[in-house]
Amino acid sequence: MKHFFQKGKDGTKPTFLLLHGTGGNELDLIPLAGKMDEDASFLSVRGNVLENGMPRFFRRLAEGIFDEDDLVFRTKELYEFLDEASAKYGFDRKNIIAVGYSNGANIAASMLFHFQNALKGAILHHPMVPLRGIELPDLTGISVFIGAGTNDPICSPLESGELESLLANANAKVHLHWENRGHQLTFEEVEAAAKWYKETWLI
Repeated sequence: MKHFFQKGKDGTKPTFLLLHGTGGNELDLIPLAGKMDEDASFLSVRGNVLENGMPRFFRRLAEGIFDEDDLVFRTKELYEFLDEASAKYGFDRKNIIAVGYSNGANIAASMLFHFQNALKGAILHHPMVPLRGIELPDLTGISVFIGAGTNDPICSPLESGELESLLANANAKVHLHWENRGHQLTFEEVEAAAKWYKETWLI
């Protein structure tokens, strides 16, 4: 997978896995990593799927309707890429925090739904429920921040609440943060995520 890795000053810190939204690339979310922890390493990945020339992490049939078979395949592909990248770059595979926006948040959530040990934590900006009707692994010890908009036309408040419940019922520690905005990623939401990260991981 096309990606960009930057080794941090402190190898004991989590490695951020940066996952862009539809039409983005591996450079989009790099400023967010520095905002949260400038001493941490980050691995920023470009989605392997193109939709009308726009990179994504998995296919969809229409807006809000995922190609579930492709989602499962791409989730496994990303999970295995993390195994390879951790060996190549020498970061702790068990200490990865995903930071995803929209489509990137959805693939990160899908990893939590499918793999018990995929991530140590996740910051999900405007995610949807990736799959329904599956049993989640035990997510004890995993902390998740969900950034949601009360007026989000793509990801409704009900969807955000459902994802929070599904993760919490799998024993994840979930913080759901609301902004009175739409689907866009705002400065205020990034600030809230950075504050949550510092309170959760730097104590």
